[in-house]
Amino acid sequence: MTYLLLVASLGIILLSAEIFTNGVEWLGKKMNLSEGAVGSVLAAVGTALPETMIPVIAILFGSGDMAKEVGIGAILGAPFMLSTLALAITGIAAMIWKVKGKSRESMFIDRHVMTRDLKFFLIVYSVAVLSGIFSNGFKPLVAVFLVLAYGYYVYKTLGCEGGECEALNPLYLAKKNPDPATPIVVLQVALALVGIVIGAHLFVQEIEVVASIWGIPAFILSLIIAPIATELPEKFNSVIWVRQGKDTLALGNITGAMVFQSSIIPAIGIILTPWELSQLGIICAILAIAAAGTVFILLKLKGEIKPLTLAFNSIFYLIFVGAVIAIY
Repeated sequence: MTYLLLVASLGIILLSAEIFTNGVEWLGKKMNLSEGAVGSVLAAVGTALPETMIPVIAILFGSGDMAKEVGIGAILGAPFMLSTLALAITGIAAMIWKVKGKSRESMFIDRHVMTRDLKFFLIVYSVAVLSGIFSNGFKPLVAVFLVLAYGYYVYKTLGCEGGECEALNPLYLAKKNPDPATPIVVLQVALALVGIVIGAHLFVQEIEVVASIWGIPAFILSLIIAPIATELPEKFNSVIWVRQGKDTLALGNITGAMVFQSSIIPAIGIILTPWELSQLGIICAILAIAAAGTVFILLKLKGEIKPLTLAFNSIFYLIFVGAVIAIY
């Protein structure tokens, strides 16, 4: 029964992600936002809700050291999964799906959007990680900095010029209406988010059952298994957009979530937990920074992101798996 529920939860997430991507594009059009802003803010924060809930619930409502351990593990695991597996899956999808009958030589992206997102991530996540290794008395100031940094990021992102990028597919809740009303668009986005949260919550529940049967430690569960489940919305949304040739939306959805997950959520962890990173946690963080840094450096040097570069990020995930095996 557990495995059937796992499959069902995946189906719920996939269907909800398809509905969400359609709705959030229309919402961005109604708000006159640029494609980069839609992907990096609206889609990124919306689909980040499932994985955000895990550390918040664990920290606020859990009890004992294990709850704090789960919370910190989930906080570190989300950016790690996004910068390694999520980007790698997007790159693999870009290598598979052609655009107008031609294979991609490079991703069709807004270079400014990608550079901005990756730079913000590298800065704020490095600060959050360093505070968990060295800082003690200054942690509250670090938390304030992370929140303010994300606020500035949103300001800069939404400050980009809006405008229509290309024709949108009909809204699912109003397929015969070429210009659906804003409340209908908001309703579709809200319903899709509910579906994403329900699907991710069900997936995590069943994964926890399987993990307990296999005897997996709580920190490993929170660091690896839970983020894999809850990062599925970003992965599915990005694959859907890559298939449609909307690479800025696809990557912005991931990189925007990386910024959110490396600023607001660590700020919560810094305030409400001891925020002392273990050896495995530090390794996880370093690999996340290395993965994002590789893409950022190549983008700055060559002015493009190749699908193979993104696919290469899966190596960092495999390195971490090897570290887990070696330590445990």
